[in-house]
Amino acid sequence: MTGFWSGRRVVVTGGAGFLGRVVVATLQAQGADVVVPRSREHDLTQPGVADALLAATQPSHIIHLAARVGGIGYNQAAPAPLYMDNLMMGTHIIEAARRAPSVEKTVLLGTVCSYPKFTPVPFREESLWDGYPEETNAPYGIAKKAHLIHAQVNAQQYGQRFAYLIPTNLYGPGDKFHPSVSHVIPARIKRCVEAMEQGERKLEVWGTGTASREYLYVDDAAAAIVLAAEQYEGTEPINLGTNREITIRETVELIAGMVGYDGELVWDPTKPDGQPRRRVDPARAERELGWRAQMPFEDGLRRTIDWYLAHREEAEREPS
Repeated sequence: MTGFWSGRRVVVTGGAGFLGRVVVATLQAQGADVVVPRSREHDLTQPGVADALLAATQPSHIIHLAARVGGIGYNQAAPAPLYMDNLMMGTHIIEAARRAPSVEKTVLLGTVCSYPKFTPVPFREESLWDGYPEETNAPYGIAKKAHLIHAQVNAQQYGQRFAYLIPTNLYGPGDKFHPSVSHVIPARIKRCVEAMEQGERKLEVWGTGTASREYLYVDDAAAAIVLAAEQYEGTEPINLGTNREITIRETVELIAGMVGYDGELVWDPTKPDGQPRRRVDPARAERELGWRAQMPFEDGLRRTIDWYLAHREEAEREPS
C-alpha cells in the first residue's frame, strides 16, 4: 500500500474474467478508479475500438488481460480465432495506448504456452525464442509472443512504457469450469465430482499423466500484475511462477482425493499430453518486483474445490 494508485484511472481489459476480477479488486483496494470494458460493447479485435475506449476513459494505465483461451481440446478445435483474435486485441491495445496522451504504462499478459516445446527446465526468459511452441498451443502462444516484440519496438522507437508478464497455469476460486474453456484443474475437479456423485467406478483422463505443470494461484498472479504496473521499468518479459513442478497424474490424484473420489483413474495415451514439462524460473520477478508466490498448492486447490462446490451453476456457465 504505497498510495501510488490513489486517484489513478486504470483500464483493465478482461476485468470481468477469472484473473481480471482479482486484479480489479486489488487495484480498487489501493484507491484506483478502474474501468472494465465489456466485449459486447468494446470489441477490441476491431480497428478503432481501443482508441475510442481510451479517448473516452483517459486512463493512466492499461492492464490488458482480455483473451480468447481454452484447454487442449479447444486449441485443437479453434486454432484460427485463437491466433487472430488474441493477436488483434493486443495489437490494437498497444497502438491505441501509444497514441493516447494520458497513458503512462501498458501491462501485457503473455503465456507460458509461448515457450518452446522442449525448453530446459526451469524455463528462463532468455529461452523464449529458442524453438517452436508445443503444437496444440502454438497459435495462441505465438500471438501472445508477437505482443512482446510489438512492445519492445514501440519502447525503442517511441519511448512507450510496458511490463510484459508470463504466468504459469493459473487456478483458484472463480476459475472457468465449462468444458469448452476449462484447463487442467477445473476440468478435473468437475469430472471427479461428477464421477463421485454418479457412482462411476472408472474415470477416463486424457494423456499419459506424465506431463508436468506448474500452477499459480490467481491472487498471487494479480498481486504481481499490480506491482509490475506500478514499479517495473523495462521491456524484458518476467516469469510468474512458484518454482514447483507437479505431474498431471499427481494433480488428478490429489484432486480425486480431495473431492472423495476413490474409483480408478484410466489414462488414455491416445489423447495429447500437451507440453511435456513446465516450470519457470521466477528469479527475475523476485529481483525486479520483490514478488514471490505465497499460496501453497494444496491450500489453493482446497479453496478452489470449495468455491466450485458452493458456486456450481456460476462455475459451469457457458462463456458468452
